[in-house]
Amino acid sequence: MNAPDPASNPEAPSQVAVTKPSWREAMAVYLQPRVLVVLFLGFSSGLPLALSGSTLLVWMRESGVDLGTIGLFALVGTPYTLKFIWAPLVDALHVPLFTRTFGRRRGWLVFAQLLLIAAILVLAFADPAKSPLYVAIGALLVATTSATQDIVVDAFRVESLPEQEQAAGMAAYVAAYRIGMLVSTAGALFLVSAYESTGQTRLESWMWGYVTMAAMVLIGTVTALLATEPEQSARAEAATSGESAFRRVTQAAIGAFSEFLGRKDAFAALAFVVLFKFTDAFSGTMTAPFVIDLGFTRNDYAAIVKGVGLAATLIGGFAGGFMARRYSLAASLWIGGLLQAVANLSFSWLAVVGVDQWALALAISAENFTSAIGTVIFVAYLSALCKNPLHTATQYALLTALAAVGRTYLSSGAGYVAKATGWPAFFAICVAVAIPSLLLLAWLQRRGHFAALGPVKV
Repeated sequence: MNAPDPASNPEAPSQVAVTKPSWREAMAVYLQPRVLVVLFLGFSSGLPLALSGSTLLVWMRESGVDLGTIGLFALVGTPYTLKFIWAPLVDALHVPLFTRTFGRRRGWLVFAQLLLIAAILVLAFADPAKSPLYVAIGALLVATTSATQDIVVDAFRVESLPEQEQAAGMAAYVAAYRIGMLVSTAGALFLVSAYESTGQTRLESWMWGYVTMAAMVLIGTVTALLATEPEQSARAEAATSGESAFRRVTQAAIGAFSEFLGRKDAFAALAFVVLFKFTDAFSGTMTAPFVIDLGFTRNDYAAIVKGVGLAATLIGGFAGGFMARRYSLAASLWIGGLLQAVANLSFSWLAVVGVDQWALALAISAENFTSAIGTVIFVAYLSALCKNPLHTATQYALLTALAAVGRTYLSSGAGYVAKATGWPAFFAICVAVAIPSLLLLAWLQRRGHFAALGPVKV
């Protein structure tokens, strides 16, 4: 199925006709203080995800945990799918001392990051070989505090950036998010190897690797302290200052859900949100164990991810921003959806080739490049769905929680599928699981869903 031609695409009116800025003017936007704040917060959001995900899976595989159990550990991402439940609390309640000192969004942000540091330290003292249950509890704590941070960062980003900075903000956020993930994957693996080279045991090396990652969360904390409270958030806070906490929570919850569910084809849109990144999630769950099983060392994997993977991520993030600006939102989703699905075949090819550094570099580059493109466009779509500052956090949390369903629940059986089919067939299946999302995309486009969103500057 080919991406629609933007010239004949019925969704084309959602593309705003603007005078294209010069290259220098376009790059200058990325140096705006608000965009830089969003960039560093993006890094802070991306950092913890792998610590309860792919990096943890490498640690578990090295400790001798079987593939079936590793696949089930995708379930520790449950807080990412349920975060919309407590998002109204973030929208409506004050954190004692923190809110009064830093403001509505910044107070919650600093509070969540301090909890996140504590959770990562809990996981640092785990031993996967002796106590998988303790590891699961630690990973759940990391995922819960990370999801809470995401709730606040997403609301802060949507509310703080003016329309002319949204494109740069989204590209910077996604690129920094991916860099944060690379630091907690390749960076963490390199750190573990470095600690091992000093004579420490493998368990001690993993512990200090996680302790170092906990310290890096402070980058986001310092950013939050230096930032200013979004004006939209301050106005929303002033408008509800005389209301009780219960009423604010109720209004945030009911308003967010009723407004969204009242839209045309709301449930189809929600299903699309669940499935769009599923192809990425299904393959991503098993990428690290696959590379280790193939015969690459921990450092081989880390070097490729940190070097070539980082470059591919940055290029892909800004390529996604260019596509979303150049084409309509629907056409951009077609391009991103197809690219991220087909990229899985590079791992099928790698499984056939075997231990080859260049083949691994190509596969990792293809995955990072196409995933970054799809993520930027997807974030643009989710941002376009959130309009009201009274419950930005709740609506965005609902959407991103649904997007995490694929990574958490639908992907939990990936390990068993890989065991049953073998690696080449498994990654071919990862391509096939993208088909339902593309069918929904075609149906929503025909129904005028994207045109109904109004002008979208992405």
